[in-house]
Amino acid sequence: MKGERFVLSRLVAESFRLLSAVLLVALLLGGGTLQAAQDSYPELGSTALELAAAPDDDNGINDPLEPVNRVFFKFNEAFEVLLLRPFSEFYVGLLPPGLRNAISNVLNNLNAPVIFVNDVLQGEGQRAVDTAGRFLVNSTVGIGGVFDVAEKMGLEEHDEDFGQTLGVWGVGEGFYLVLPVFGPSSPRDAVGKFFVDGYFDAFGNWADDEGYEDANMARTALKGIDTYAGVMDELAQIKKTSVDFYAAIRSMYRQKRIAEIRNGKESELPPIPDLSFEEDEAEKDIQPASIDERRQPPGG
Repeated sequence: MKGERFVLSRLVAESFRLLSAVLLVALLLGGGTLQAAQDSYPELGSTALELAAAPDDDNGINDPLEPVNRVFFKFNEAFEVLLLRPFSEFYVGLLPPGLRNAISNVLNNLNAPVIFVNDVLQGEGQRAVDTAGRFLVNSTVGIGGVFDVAEKMGLEEHDEDFGQTLGVWGVGEGFYLVLPVFGPSSPRDAVGKFFVDGYFDAFGNWADDEGYEDANMARTALKGIDTYAGVMDELAQIKKTSVDFYAAIRSMYRQKRIAEIRNGKESELPPIPDLSFEEDEAEKDIQPASIDERRQPPGG
């Protein structure tokens, strides 16, 4: 890949490595157990990763980086207040619902190749056929995805990413992460988002090859604004009624990912933008999917 998007992808990769190093230092400074592990094992990276993957308490919340995560969570809240929400409110006020829906349809249609490849990697033949059919119909009859004609034909939309693919094949989420700007995540989902799914993005790769890097940046920004505009009021209400907003978002994110990996019904909870719960009570019954809970791969 070349051009500005290549530079940005390298910056994201290097930033993620730097963030991992910072989190590792935070782990070592924050717990005597990890310090003892450092003294006992020279292979610090693998040891710290194994310890971080283990639940940090009996409730299985598995958030050993919570102090650092809360700092990034506060940063993301400030980012939303200062930038994302004002732009989203302007977007909603400027464009009528029908036009915003058309924009969402186009953005979703452009993501179809990523969904298709992950359908195939998960062994979901019928869902792959549905995704290919949706892309073909909406790109032609639907005028480049402006109209979701495929849904009226019974080809319902669904979402897939490489993080889900790893989950289907038994890879655990690891510990909980809050990434600056990108929001809730996990090592498994971050690997899929930053290092794999981009290779399946046909439009993004074509735009890079043709020198239209600005189109990719505009698409990413518009997708973030469009997604946040659809959930900002619900998130504001959740924040208003939550005892611990951070814990509520953590629980919602995990519920959403478990449902997506199982290919179950879409969560009725609002999605957490690509980035009234009591922490001890709300998360006691909401655990990360175990191997038995995960959607079994075909033939499993």
